[in-house]
Amino acid sequence: MSGYGAVVLAGGAGRRLGGADKPAVSVGGRSMRDRVLAAVADAAPRIVVGPPAGLPADVLTVREQPAGGGPVAALAAGLARPELAGVAEVAVLAADLPLLTPEAVALLRRELRCGPADGVCYLDDAGRRQSLCAMWRVEPLRGAVSALARSRDGSLAGAPFRALLAALTVREVAWPGGGPPPWFDCDTEADVRRAEEWLNDDHG
Repeated sequence: MSGYGAVVLAGGAGRRLGGADKPAVSVGGRSMRDRVLAAVADAAPRIVVGPPAGLPADVLTVREQPAGGGPVAALAAGLARPELAGVAEVAVLAADLPLLTPEAVALLRRELRCGPADGVCYLDDAGRRQSLCAMWRVEPLRGAVSALARSRDGSLAGAPFRALLAALTVREVAWPGGGPPPWFDCDTEADVRRAEEWLNDDHG
């Protein structure tokens, strides 16, 4: 498959983790953000929307406006990086997915190319759409972001992600692989412990 880009959303506040910089929280000896970046090591460019500290040299960074403005504002900031010009597909990922793997990303890429949908995302075991573990065609996604901004007088701060998705065709994908679910995110200390258990079981 030809190249793709990745936008990793890392600006959220870890309120249920005691206000910690959630993407920097270690799971199995490695920050969640670094685990997500490793899962898209073959993407170019890789863009992190959030604090720039501690990023590898080849990873680009940008901040959403305003800082803490939510995932749609963060996505808009990532898509605005000129390095994405000419890139047809982009992975859009939360930075707190410590169980994400290159295989899970590759499956999303294959599924995107199987039909005309604007994007594909994982569907979890409870039937919930995991919109921040997804692969998109860049141009329809940019168009939806621009249309939503116009409908909100130019401001995407606090915009709900479902409002963005309303203008897009999305196909849901079940994870058929073995091992832990790639969409599992860590909002609490209990989630971090569960992710570490999965990683230990997977490596055991």
